[in-house]
Amino acid sequence: MAPRQSTKSRKDKYTIILPTYNERKNLPVVTWLLEKTFTEHKLDWELVIVDDASPDGTQEVAKQLISVYGADRIVLKPRAGKLGLGTAYVHGLQFATGNFVIIMDADFSHHPKFIADFIALQKTKDYDIVTGTRYAGNGGVYGWDFKRKLVSRGANLLASVVLRPNVSDLTGSFRLYKRKVLETVISQTESKGYTFQMEMMVRARGLGYSVAEVPISFVDRIYGDSKLGGDEIVEYAKGVLNLWLKV
Repeated sequence: MAPRQSTKSRKDKYTIILPTYNERKNLPVVTWLLEKTFTEHKLDWELVIVDDASPDGTQEVAKQLISVYGADRIVLKPRAGKLGLGTAYVHGLQFATGNFVIIMDADFSHHPKFIADFIALQKTKDYDIVTGTRYAGNGGVYGWDFKRKLVSRGANLLASVVLRPNVSDLTGSFRLYKRKVLETVISQTESKGYTFQMEMMVRARGLGYSVAEVPISFVDRIYGDSKLGGDEIVEYAKGVLNLWLKV
């Protein structure tokens, strides 16, 4: 059993790590909603933007946001190219100053309003991880066609049957971690692509960390292109098998 991480020794601060690639149009809205959420609930926060050399001007927009909200709130830590989601979180963690870390998508599919629910639930039993779920309670998916919904449901069902992590949404990427927990889990996670989020949760369960779920409404991205394709589906199936063999 992993050791419990105390969160009562200091005032809590929440770091949001936001990987971006061609999110120029979405980034200002997401940032405004984050500021609104944390201000309304009187919570300390910062946003670490990890941009992978977006050609659409995302970094220029991020710099403008720094001038609006301040360098103590918005931190831009770009990289030289597209290096994978897992390494983006590793990169962002180097600059996080919060004792909690929130990971989410920048494409507005994850609404910041749910963060307050994550935080409230975490405090009830000092959970190590709180994850958003599209497939429990009143959670749901909006903007996907039937095929995409079927693929996502099937992917989660496959992983649940094979790996038994007791989490209803393994492929989701909207989560709250105690920082020390995230550092430990991510150090043991080998995946870099579409299977990254699944392996993170399976590893966390294997280490004995406590996990709670908050139902969320997932809305397909407003601007830009979705990235799920046939290659990602094959990669996911291979990832489930590899985890079954290793964990």
